[in-house]
Amino acid sequence: MKRQTQTLLYHLLPIVFWLLAIGGSVLFYRTWEGYVVAILALICMYLITHIKRHASSVEECFEVGVLLSIAAYWLPSVLFLFLPVWVYLIYKNLFSFRSFLASLIGCAMIAIWIVVGNYLSLFTFHFSLSENLFAWIPAGSFLLAWLGTTIVQQTLRER
Repeated sequence: MKRQTQTLLYHLLPIVFWLLAIGGSVLFYRTWEGYVVAILALICMYLITHIKRHASSVEECFEVGVLLSIAAYWLPSVLFLFLPVWVYLIYKNLFSFRSFLASLIGCAMIAIWIVVGNYLSLFTFHFSLSENLFAWIPAGSFLLAWLGTTIVQQTLRER
């Protein structure tokens, strides 16, 4: 592949991925909850992938626990995103028992606030994994666009 073609694909393919993700999300899902979940999940992926090598991942795992738990208010099945996060940290040799506990503490902190808010009737929340699964349309498409962009930029990076 020529260098000029490689540079063009390096910059053009991520734009195509994001336009497809945004266009597909707007066509098939029209409420704001799915987009909030998608943005929170993207922030989590950004935090996890930008941990320095040979650094502690405890703080980032706590932040991911908090953000995914906030997203779980609108889409409870987003809690399953903890598994790919932990697998990625194991793959990068950044996972420790403290990181695991930090993510669970972040999740528990938001869960306590949700229980208190529900008890005080500030808002209503009931846990159902099958509720509002259409909110995965923007979340899934944004995560796939991010994954495709990352793979393309790693593959086509100029050396």
